[in-house]
Amino acid sequence: MYYSNGNYEAFARPKKPQDVENKSAYLVGSGLASLSAALFLVRDAQMPGERIHILEELELPGGSLDGILDNTRGYIMRGGREMENHFECLWDLFRSVPSLEVKDASVLDEFYWLNKEDPNFSKMRATMNRGKSAHTDGKFTLTDKAAEEIARLFLTSEEELNDKRISDVFSEEFFQSNFWLYWRTMFAFEEWHSAMEMRRYIARFIHHIGGLPDLSALKFTRYNQYESLVMPLVKHLESKGVRFEYGVQVKNVIVSKAGGKKTATKIVYEKGGREGEINLTENDLVFVTNGSITENSTYGDQNTVPVLDASLGGSWSLWTNIAVQDPAFGKPEKFCGNIKESNFVSATLTTLDGRIPPYIERICQRDPFAGKVVTGGIVSVKDSSWLMSWTLNRQPQFKKQPGNELVVWIYGLFSDRPGDYVKKPMKDCTGIEIAEEWLYHIGVPLAEIHDMAVNSANTVPCMMPYVMSYFMPRALGDRPAVVPEGSVNLAFIGNFAETPRDTVFTTEYSVRTAMEAVYTLLGVDRGVPEVFASCYDVRMLMNSASRLMDGKKLADIKVPFIVRQLEKKAVEKSRGTIIHELLEQYGLI
Repeated sequence: MYYSNGNYEAFARPKKPQDVENKSAYLVGSGLASLSAALFLVRDAQMPGERIHILEELELPGGSLDGILDNTRGYIMRGGREMENHFECLWDLFRSVPSLEVKDASVLDEFYWLNKEDPNFSKMRATMNRGKSAHTDGKFTLTDKAAEEIARLFLTSEEELNDKRISDVFSEEFFQSNFWLYWRTMFAFEEWHSAMEMRRYIARFIHHIGGLPDLSALKFTRYNQYESLVMPLVKHLESKGVRFEYGVQVKNVIVSKAGGKKTATKIVYEKGGREGEINLTENDLVFVTNGSITENSTYGDQNTVPVLDASLGGSWSLWTNIAVQDPAFGKPEKFCGNIKESNFVSATLTTLDGRIPPYIERICQRDPFAGKVVTGGIVSVKDSSWLMSWTLNRQPQFKKQPGNELVVWIYGLFSDRPGDYVKKPMKDCTGIEIAEEWLYHIGVPLAEIHDMAVNSANTVPCMMPYVMSYFMPRALGDRPAVVPEGSVNLAFIGNFAETPRDTVFTTEYSVRTAMEAVYTLLGVDRGVPEVFASCYDVRMLMNSASRLMDGKKLADIKVPFIVRQLEKKAVEKSRGTIIHELLEQYGLI
């Protein structure tokens, strides 16, 4: 497996790997990583679909990409995924998946046309004082010290960030900035999360720094991600003969070690209360999605609080059982061992009549029933004790959703703090109580809040104990390599496998690890698109520096006198060069 860029290999069809028709594949889990691996096995490795088996514990596919109508509770979305232009592997995948919405088009075509015709951006990124603008005004408000701390983190090697938290590398000045408000609410980072992962995010998305204040960097699907991404991918794989086996909980993958080789020899599973085994040879490839952010999700309803389930669940137990067999298989306890710091609560609120929509429209400044971008991403409530954020993507969010209803997604980063209207922690609230807190923060008159929460909305809360486990502080080696050294037929895929430079909590990471796994185990002779190299582009660096400084010139930054003199001489010496032109172009001088 190797990395490539440009379009020379982007459209190439690799040769069929030797003896692939005599190999089989077992994919544990049916999240995006497994579904992607199955497509790459069929498309690029040219493995017969009927030799590919997807083993899923639940009764439906999709993993954390969901969006369902629960007949007893209502519409539910546990979360959502933000996408951007340079998800190279994701778009490589979906160019090959037929759209279910547009005839003779791929999912990529459908997505591209939609976001060209209806580009995403926010007209109200943050509110305070019950629905009024927080007047962040597109500014980052970074002090010189805070900007220097970002630059220092960007330049720090990952080896120096082992097990460090974000609070270890930033001062209070940074945490008071608008940058941190934008960043933490958009990506769900906390002060106690991994400094190593935050560094990756800064490097990975430096080309989108300017889009943080208005979320113009983002793109979204037409419907919820289950209907827009999972359903077409599953249908396409089924048409190729890929076998989906539901209700199968894989308990362990037994690995033998001999002569420097690691070979998966057996899959131990349970189905219908009975244990079974699948004996493996070197020709049987195993792709394990290790860990899950939505494991043990529990739901409440209008009158019921979701109960925290602190057990490991199937995916974490599986990784734990595999990991004890070899240190190269990672340390799951680093990610699932601190629920207090990895949980949060989200809620799906459905409006039932015309009373709530005017308050939404006042804030987002768009007609929420127009079928186009509504909030343009999350609206963060700056003065919320829960640090609540909420969003309406294009409506309807579900194909069968009535035209007079809106589906709102709400989450709070601080699930253990009392609310501002409901004096209880979010984790202890019913759907009605979460709706009341949200209605309070969007400006509904106090006398009407309770009645609206009861009669004008249906709210389904969801407790996710591991939802931020991706971001827990880690060291190099805590996540297993996609294909561990010496592995013959075992690969790890998804956001708890390790691939360089890319960032977790993204659809791209799931697809990238899947492509790397398939190409490595089968020797597919086609390059995996490298992570977009914006952090190595001097133009991107200058542009992001200019935006982070809110338009200040280099000469306006407070630095020691000696540094100022050296900087002045360097700028003077750059006259007549392309460097000076770029400094002028991006407003730094």
